[in-house]
Amino acid sequence: METKKTILVVEDDKSLLPMITYNIEKNGFQVSSATNGEDALLLMKEETPSLAIFDWMIPEPSGLELCKIVRRKPETSSLPIIILTAKEEEEDRVRGLDCGADDYITKPFSPAELIARIKALLRRSSSSQDQVLEFEDIKILTNQHKVYRGEARVHLGPTEYKLLKHFIENPGRVYSREQLLDSVWGHGIYVESRTVDTHIRRLRKALNIKNTKNYLRTIRSMGYSIDHE
Repeated sequence: METKKTILVVEDDKSLLPMITYNIEKNGFQVSSATNGEDALLLMKEETPSLAIFDWMIPEPSGLELCKIVRRKPETSSLPIIILTAKEEEEDRVRGLDCGADDYITKPFSPAELIARIKALLRRSSSSQDQVLEFEDIKILTNQHKVYRGEARVHLGPTEYKLLKHFIENPGRVYSREQLLDSVWGHGIYVESRTVDTHIRRLRKALNIKNTKNYLRTIRSMGYSIDHE
């Protein structure tokens, strides 16, 4: 059963908050709510929501300041944010978006419009999320070009990163040095085949931290692969 996405709603209008909450929950989402910026930050510290809705004029920090704070934190930097406001001027809209909001809804608004905006923003956010490649306890976040071994971050050079990505996309398959040169370095690029050995050694050294298992195999007279054996 799929877990419901949580929408954080930060709104100090006590007549508007129940209406927003009711309509969001009616459409299959969970709602977490706060009436000021300080409480919103505490809620996000406990659990990162799937999307946040901030009213511009909430008590300190304001909705705009909350946007800035959220964007500065690594764990919430990509959180989809909608700003609610009674301000209709174009310069206010631009100001809201400049502070880090992804969308902007002016009051009064219909529940149907709010739900449509939430769903559209979640779709956009989902399509831009990292593709995750995994092999055993090795994980690559492709959009961010980050590699992890368990919980530990692994720092790789560009060539080692490309090699690892190629191996994880093709587990169990053995590649000769020439095949790796074509696939990773590219056709028409002249590099000594022994250069592959150097980068494989660097990749293996970076991956094999804290006595972790070595999955990068050397097959004599054939080449290299990533495998369970």
